[in-house]
Amino acid sequence: MKRILLLSDTHGCIEPDIIKHFDQADEIWHAGDWTNKDLSDIMEKTGKTIRGVWGNVDGHELRAIYPLHQQFTCEGIKVWMTHIGGYPGKYNPKIKAQLIKYPPDLFICGHSHILKVMRDPKVNNLLHINPGAAGRHGFHIMRTMIKFEIHEGKLQNVAVIELGKRTAGILPEQ
Repeated sequence: MKRILLLSDTHGCIEPDIIKHFDQADEIWHAGDWTNKDLSDIMEKTGKTIRGVWGNVDGHELRAIYPLHQQFTCEGIKVWMTHIGGYPGKYNPKIKAQLIKYPPDLFICGHSHILKVMRDPKVNNLLHINPGAAGRHGFHIMRTMIKFEIHEGKLQNVAVIELGKRTAGILPEQ
């Protein structure tokens, strides 16, 4: 069994409310828009398996470490992670044909800052997950991550982690 922590769109945010969840995971996955290497360095120091992709705001340093697409198998689950992937019915045209031809069991993307966990019955019933945005930059209201377990080819115990409002502690309450 693997315990997975999935986050995205941190945009340079390395706050303790994110980092404290690293201990509860066997692997940490990041679906892009890191902005800088600071969080990646902290994740690497945990000694855990780190899987990630670069996002549209990530520069050469992060693109040298992480690919645009990462396809792998974890505990019998075929995973495809990319930053700008879309979602069921609205996949990114740049990858749609490959996604339909070679569907993973789990398709992960970030970019939209919109938390989504949904099945696509038209594409091999794949599970699509966008963990929302864990950082403070963007239009989202609630900062989120997702945790789940993969055991013997089954994804289970999927749970959303709410980190608080994006603007909490930054802007005065109105």
